Amino acid sequence: MRRLNVEFAVGIFVIAGIASFAYLAIKLGDLSFGEQNHYNVSARFASISGLKEGAVVEIAGVRVGKVSRINLDNGDYEAVVQLAIHGDVKLQEDAIASIRTAGVIGDKFVNISPGGSDVFIEPGAEIVETESSISLEELVSKYIFQKEE
Repeated sequence: MRRLNVEFAVGIFVIAGIASFAYLAIKLGDLSFGEQNHYNVSARFASISGLKEGAVVEIAGVRVGKVSRINLDNGDYEAVVQLAIHGDVKLQEDAIASIRTAGVIGDKFVNISPGGSDVFIEPGAEIVETESSISLEELVSKYIFQKEE
């Protein structure tokens, strides 16, 4: 009888541990279940060095979406980034998408600067104005190897 109680307690403890790990995996992995209210737009960049799928999309520091897919346009050799934007956020036609870094050596994310247009981007359309990622190595080499005139 006593052995049965110990085995039952251990079983409950194991189930609670597995449930805790599953909860943490879902929260930290930013997984969601069910249909999400979002729409897709794309943006083309000359360089997205360091940007990954799942990266955050922000406007004024507020998370408004995420990077859903990254492809290479073989014709223009540009990176085509698909952005999943929350359905309640409307982007103006003249909005600017730029690749930024969180901190000095932090993760890359897409920052959208709102425009002033009264016309909004339709789902599936493209953000025309973009600013590519800035390479820290290029900036340092330009500063160090700068020619004196």
